[in-house]
Amino acid sequence: MASQTLFSSTPNSVHQPLAERLRPRTLSEVAGQQHVLGAGMPLRLAFESGRPHSCILWGPPGVGKTTIARLMADAFDAQFIAISAVLGGVKDIREAVQQAESARDGLMRQRTIVFVDEVHRFNKSQQDAFLPHVESGLFTFVGATTENPSFEVNSALLSRAAVYVLQSLTTDDLRQIVAKAQAIGAVPGADEDALERLLAYADGDARRLLNTLETLAITAEQARVERITDAWLLQVLGERMRRYDKGGEQFYDTISALHKSVRGSDPDAALYWLVRMLDGGADPRYMARRIVRMAWEDIGLADPRAIQMANDAAATYERLGSPEGELALAQAVIYLAVAPKSNAGYMAYNKARAFVKSDTTRPVPMHLRNAPTQLMKQLDYGKAYRYAHDEEDGFAAGERYLPDGMDEPGFYQPVPRGLEIKIGQKLEQLRALNEAARGAGKSGSGG
Repeated sequence: MASQTLFSSTPNSVHQPLAERLRPRTLSEVAGQQHVLGAGMPLRLAFESGRPHSCILWGPPGVGKTTIARLMADAFDAQFIAISAVLGGVKDIREAVQQAESARDGLMRQRTIVFVDEVHRFNKSQQDAFLPHVESGLFTFVGATTENPSFEVNSALLSRAAVYVLQSLTTDDLRQIVAKAQAIGAVPGADEDALERLLAYADGDARRLLNTLETLAITAEQARVERITDAWLLQVLGERMRRYDKGGEQFYDTISALHKSVRGSDPDAALYWLVRMLDGGADPRYMARRIVRMAWEDIGLADPRAIQMANDAAATYERLGSPEGELALAQAVIYLAVAPKSNAGYMAYNKARAFVKSDTTRPVPMHLRNAPTQLMKQLDYGKAYRYAHDEEDGFAAGERYLPDGMDEPGFYQPVPRGLEIKIGQKLEQLRALNEAARGAGKSGSGG
């Protein structure tokens, strides 16, 4: 594709960060988030109502949470107080309360919006400190979080705040930001392939895009580079790495996508999500543990080789390390994806656990008890136990192994796939033998 000029020479105002120079001054200037900021959408209506309300802005980094909070303060002519939950504490909350009281009681009787960035970093007591002031209307609380507020924000505070879910910016959204940078002459021109790589590198994060643009501008000026090419961009940025939150929701969403792709028998999708996680910095040992879990949970006895494959892949990674060991993990994921699926063992285990948890403690039948002493033998421990190896076909037909009086629970129900087809047939044969033997026993005892 032919190259295009996107940026002109670097202008003055070099001391002001590019992100600040391009910060939106109105809602219409905000890139993306039209699902909440577009005409008739909930957050837009909140701005237009003239009545601010407490809310939580939930979304990945660099999607405009701080910008929207600042615009909210501007829209309501409110004092804006920002607190970082990473650096702040109860002292900062007290100071915010004092400032809000001063603004409320002053000549201007000004409203206050208290913005808490990364509110999920505050503990329960710190979050609780906001409650009385939110309830009294002293200030409007706006929290920003990259984590699911259902898990990270106290229920009391959450019940008093609307939750708005923000989304990663699209490529078109990021292009708009680049165009604005071009309009103020912030960075040199770029070839289209370089621009596409730059937008992919930003990965939906406007802050990352702006910081990268600023770095490129400074580097280009020092290197006397008049136009950004793809080769030069790679040289400056180094290995392309996507943004990846190893401890947050995105991490668990991605591992969920991997697990569901394996369960859904889609090897390409499973391989994609595995590589996404490894590329993003996930610990391969953690991935190996998850792969072993998938083998037991979703393939199970339909193909026991899958379990061996998963364990071997984990051992291979321990022996070879990265990157060679990651090939073993990849092949294990592919095998698991194409293997026949069964959660029968997993379901049987869960049913057994639930039954035992709710049931009484039933005594072990006498014939199943161990009898290591003479006294135990005299008390009939182990009496009439039938040793299966001495029986025809190694099966003691009609013998019972459950507690006395307990009905057959039917925990394990093999699925008609893979090896479990044969397992199911085998169990049907054994049940038939049991029924025949027990039926014969009843008729014999009644003769």
